[in-house]
Amino acid sequence: MSLTLHPLSPALGARVDGIDLSRPLDHDEFNALEQALLEHQVLFFRNQPLSPSQQASLAARFGDLHIHPIYPRVEEQPEILVLDTAVTDVRDNAIWHTDVTFLPTPAMGALLAAKQVPSHGGDTLWASGYAAFEALSAPLQHLLDGLTATHDFTKSFPQSRYGQGPEAEERWQRARRDHPPLSHPVIRTHPRTGRKALFVNEGFTTRINELEEAESQSLLAFLFAHATKPEYTVRWHWQPDDLVFWDNRVTQHYAVDDYRPQRRIMHRATILGDRPV
Repeated sequence: MSLTLHPLSPALGARVDGIDLSRPLDHDEFNALEQALLEHQVLFFRNQPLSPSQQASLAARFGDLHIHPIYPRVEEQPEILVLDTAVTDVRDNAIWHTDVTFLPTPAMGALLAAKQVPSHGGDTLWASGYAAFEALSAPLQHLLDGLTATHDFTKSFPQSRYGQGPEAEERWQRARRDHPPLSHPVIRTHPRTGRKALFVNEGFTTRINELEEAESQSLLAFLFAHATKPEYTVRWHWQPDDLVFWDNRVTQHYAVDDYRPQRRIMHRATILGDRPV
């Protein structure tokens, strides 16, 4: 194995060379990738033309896979969801969010594969929850560390966008029933590194439970803006067959919606994690 890492920003992100992800990982490769993910939070790979079954098999080495309640999926590989701008309204990706925080055990990570990308535009940005938390003042860190926040599926998936027609509406209603609002800590501790990270996101977080509504909205607005300062981010320009693996426990991301009417097709495998603490 000749795996090499090229850091892309001080806060997070590294390009990884010297590994073929289309074949099963051996013990050393798995450990090296896991350690790189823990260190850099987001790993970027060029020229990895994985089939849906290869992508699902790779992701499953790191945990159980999630099947999304709304997005279309590859028929023969339902663990792979499809983000195709010619088929699905994906505007909810053009907002800073952490994937599926509406679950009791949100994703530990995700593998996103580029199948068709625009000639220009369509970048994705990631932000580090570690960097955002560590840049806060000590008094604010102390305050936030004792608070919880509500995460709501319907904030990014409102019925007005995903409930058109009887079949779509029934799917949305079922997804809403299966995913009622729930609470997570505002600051979570990574189960492997022990580091603390900011864990609220504009995509799904609706309020801080222990505060009055006006206080909650003001503080959330500050935290949403603070968490995504350029100093805490990395930006990736996609090429066909790129693959990105991120630690969803301590990052959020934003898919830039600046390329229409060009088409963009991505495949994602989402790896379930543990209950945030």
